[in-house]
Amino acid sequence: MADSVRFELVSPEKLLLALDAEMVVVPGEGGDFGVLPGHTPLISTIRNGVIEVTVDGRVAERIFVAGGFAEIANDKLTVLAEEAVPVKQLDRAKVEQMLKDAREDVEDAKDDHAKARANAQVEKYTAMLEAAA
Repeated sequence: MADSVRFELVSPEKLLLALDAEMVVVPGEGGDFGVLPGHTPLISTIRNGVIEVTVDGRVAERIFVAGGFAEIANDKLTVLAEEAVPVKQLDRAKVEQMLKDAREDVEDAKDDHAKARANAQVEKYTAMLEAAA
């Protein structure tokens, strides 16, 4: 068994991060799950939340992700995220303003589709604000 997991974080545009890790914790749709060397193959959707990457016994990376899925196979974890931002780059004031704007969009929505899109944004910015805390 290998002593590390190859972790790759990919956005629709490019490869954002690739490194070997001791463990990666992913915000799965059914709850957070940790990926260690030798993990059983798995495909999971991910929810808005923070990926934590452990290297050399400490959390080396914390990345906020919104939407996407994770695939584990052969000691490799690939996360395809719709959006990914390192937690240290989140600006709390900007996120609070985006959350306020999204809540206003919910109130102003003209139909169910627009309301659902606005509610999804509210959920994303709420999770982002929690990550920035």
